[in-house]
Amino acid sequence: MSAEPLLLVRGLTAGYGAVEVLHDVSLQVHRGEIVSLIGANGAGKSTTLRCISRLLRGRCERLVFDDEDLARLPPHQVVGCGLAHVPEGRRIFPRLTVRENLEMGAYRRRDPDGVARDLKRVHALFPILHDRASQQGGTLSGGEQQMLAIGRAIMSAPSMLMMDEPSMGIAPLLVARIFEAVRELRDHGMTILLVEQNARAALRLSDRGYVMETGRITLAGTGQELLHDRRVQEAYLGE
Repeated sequence: MSAEPLLLVRGLTAGYGAVEVLHDVSLQVHRGEIVSLIGANGAGKSTTLRCISRLLRGRCERLVFDDEDLARLPPHQVVGCGLAHVPEGRRIFPRLTVRENLEMGAYRRRDPDGVARDLKRVHALFPILHDRASQQGGTLSGGEQQMLAIGRAIMSAPSMLMMDEPSMGIAPLLVARIFEAVRELRDHGMTILLVEQNARAALRLSDRGYVMETGRITLAGTGQELLHDRRVQEAYLGE
């Protein structure tokens, strides 16, 4: 783990209209880690990711990614810094083909050889996307659409992925494949911040984790520490 975090969030406060959702949230992610953010529905996990990617404007002391001050950037420039967001609900383009969806992920790039290499990488990670290349994205199953959303993000050549509820609404067999793919991405150098309702699977996969309750970080530790924390077990693991 590097001494300086790749992503640093300090003192983040945000909300929707007059409703404040996040209260002084601080977290960090080091290069090469999988870090999970777990908590109940409505705790503020997705809002945190939206603030980091600048889809939602919040107030913060520091919001830095790879030495870049994200607080001054619009969302499309955040992607250009190497930070990609796989949103909750996948948000693919249903009328575009699988291949076109993947190409949209690379729309800012000007390195055709690199784009071709990353397309091969996505197909190696999710072979079904190669097989369904000419099929409209909206005709895929939920799990296949999630693979497509992850693949589209990879096509932007990020150094870090933020993934919001990748297992939501997906058949168990495909959930296992997606978590396996997350581990493979980390093993090949990708840094990942994972928001996931399946707390047990997320913590087993993660180097470190944070627990969020009502817009605040209440616990932090390694994945194994949180798995064996009685408070986490009672609240999120059903033990």
